[in-house]
Amino acid sequence: MFGTLPHKTKQFFLVLIKLSIVVGAFYFIYNKLTANPDLDFQDFVNYLSENNKFSLKTISFLVVLTYFNWFFEILKWRVLVSSFKKISFHKALEQSLGSLTASLLTPNRIGEYGVKAMYYKPSERKRVVALNLLGNSLQMLVTVLIGSAGLYLFLNQYETDIDYYKIARFGAITLIIAAVGIIAITKSKVLFKWFSLEKMTNYFKQLPFKIYSIGFVLAVIRYAIFSFQFYYILTLFGVSTSYYNTLLVITSMYLLASVIPSIFIFDVVIKSSVAVYLFAIVGVNTFTVLSTVTVMWLLNVVLPSVFGSIFVLKFKLPKY
Repeated sequence: MFGTLPHKTKQFFLVLIKLSIVVGAFYFIYNKLTANPDLDFQDFVNYLSENNKFSLKTISFLVVLTYFNWFFEILKWRVLVSSFKKISFHKALEQSLGSLTASLLTPNRIGEYGVKAMYYKPSERKRVVALNLLGNSLQMLVTVLIGSAGLYLFLNQYETDIDYYKIARFGAITLIIAAVGIIAITKSKVLFKWFSLEKMTNYFKQLPFKIYSIGFVLAVIRYAIFSFQFYYILTLFGVSTSYYNTLLVITSMYLLASVIPSIFIFDVVIKSSVAVYLFAIVGVNTFTVLSTVTVMWLLNVVLPSVFGSIFVLKFKLPKY
């Protein structure tokens, strides 16, 4: 990483990089909260303080849900890494939360791949990147499967002004671009600069079915937890729609927010826009939806990132 620099110089630059990451992450969080054009932060704080249902008991329950959400994500990462190396839960925790904090400012959290790889020896890093891709793909697969069913039921139950022709055209263009991209990658046999598509495919084929099955189950559990958490926050804000109807909107929201091209910096904006549109159909006002999305972001991104910043500051390059 630092070439042939003297040891003390390497340590200085490493400390500087770690401090920059933490400061940048906290500035990013502060900026997203105070410079949101759709939701005034002071109005949001006042709304929370005026809502008597956000008691210590309910806040504790929400934090517990966040804990289990990340517990199963960390467990999933530990299971994936166990395919070539046994690591403790604490190590998986450090790598998961540390990479979350460090990747906040990167497009689509792409920095997560590099940061997790830095915890391992150079000879192990290709496998780490591939496994991280597998973990994210399993979570996306769950989102698509459940979200597709939810969106289908939602569209059958509610009248919308969605232009299906435009959606079909967008889908066709996306598939064509994806096909061209896959063909180009296959021809060049290069992926992520030093990754061969053929080698990656062979690597995934060699992984035990147990890794896929456990990873998929853990992804489903995570999905169930944060979907319920979203519903629970809505009820705290006074939304009285049934759990079934609300779940249709939530699953549709996560599906659409996931497939819309974006960079992670605008992830909250994308989710907010999709959520506002879908929940308006079932009669939930905009401010309540935006507040719910913000609380979810605070619980599942900001809170873990605070703990992740500790691991970033404590990070040391592996000895080899």
